[in-house]
Amino acid sequence: MKIIIAGDGKVGSTLAKQLSAEGYDLTLIDAKSKVLEMSEERYDIMAVQGNCAEMEVLDNAKVKEADLLIAVTNADEVNLLCCMIAHGMNSKIHTIARVRNPEYTKQVYEMRGLFGISMMINPEGRAATEIGRLIKYPGFLKRDTFAKGRVEIVELRVESGSKLCDLTLNDLGSVIKCSILVCAVLRDGKAIAPNGHFTLKENDRIFVTASPTNLTMLLKNLGIITHKAKRVMICGGGRISYYLAQALLSSGISVVIIEHDMDKCKQLATALPEADIINGDASNEFLLDQEGIAKCDVLVTLTGVDEMNTVISLYANSCGVPQIITKIARIENSTLLNSLPIGSVISPKQLCSNAIVRYVRALRNQAGAARAIHYIADGQAEAIEFLVDENTLHCGEPLKQLHIKKNVLVVSITSGVKQTIPNGDSMFHKGDTVIIVTSAKQVIYSLNDIFE
Repeated sequence: MKIIIAGDGKVGSTLAKQLSAEGYDLTLIDAKSKVLEMSEERYDIMAVQGNCAEMEVLDNAKVKEADLLIAVTNADEVNLLCCMIAHGMNSKIHTIARVRNPEYTKQVYEMRGLFGISMMINPEGRAATEIGRLIKYPGFLKRDTFAKGRVEIVELRVESGSKLCDLTLNDLGSVIKCSILVCAVLRDGKAIAPNGHFTLKENDRIFVTASPTNLTMLLKNLGIITHKAKRVMICGGGRISYYLAQALLSSGISVVIIEHDMDKCKQLATALPEADIINGDASNEFLLDQEGIAKCDVLVTLTGVDEMNTVISLYANSCGVPQIITKIARIENSTLLNSLPIGSVISPKQLCSNAIVRYVRALRNQAGAARAIHYIADGQAEAIEFLVDENTLHCGEPLKQLHIKKNVLVVSITSGVKQTIPNGDSMFHKGDTVIIVTSAKQVIYSLNDIFE
């Protein structure tokens, strides 16, 4: 399948890395030659320099032969125009446009046919939604939802003094007294697929599959007390802050936003009259103390500088803030970040990339394609949701009789409203939802791909 990526920025380069590794025929368009040269050295791609909204440039990128165009430049207008022109030159092409301006979102959606857009994506909107979910259901570092909310894979750190410390997984049930499955463990930066004899250690990051009810029981039985957030402090006044504050205020949660740019403060004050907008430096400890950082339930760092977000989050941790969420743009430094007490880490570009990769795989394999894809264990593993249909092999056969590929684990089977953690006697049937966890090194396009 031939794919054109217009824009070699944060999202574009992340997509190039992921999709080139999966063997797609990639062409990357960008106006900057140096940026393209770096991508050509790193990935197996063809590069075209120029304005992606020009017909000549798209023609050089062979848009008439392409199956998909992904427009992710920094300008919404360029992305929309690029998709419109590409669709005009090739009526069969699928197009994805990144649209970040909230003023455009509704009208672009309503006029997507005119623009020739197959999918519109907003990284900031997705990031705000993810942060909102973490605030609504605290206690975990990360939550990924499957099967229409009936199954989740959550990330939890084994803290000093936790009941999980030095606990063998075979003995887990007697301690937590609920049905869960530890599907992966991240230790010293390396992902491990644990068996029943695996012993958990302090600072392990574990990835747990279960229903929301069982996850609530897990927190309770581990003694992790969570309270509903009443006051959230947000550092940085960008688009994510706007989307997030809007959602929190509608839920009755009070919001304080600290932003250094006066013009942005005025815009936020007009758009969010119920929020407290503070003009100042969010990295100033005196200002944070003055605005009551120690009394807030959640601190979210959303400035445009990773280092500043990290420092502010570290200070919030020293102040005893119960929940901390940190935005990090450059997730390449994840090994270092994992050792720091900065709470949950959110990467807008990674959330955006995940959604696009799911669309690409579905386009390539339209029958039986993945319904959801989430990267876990710092991207070393994938959790993928499939719907069992008439083409799925081995329906009604016990898992213990199936020859499943190495490094693939079936972690959940949902039939109707009933979710189960499978064992060797479990089986799936048409209409069931199956979730698997696999090494990110092997690509699983359909449920049938898990069988030898």
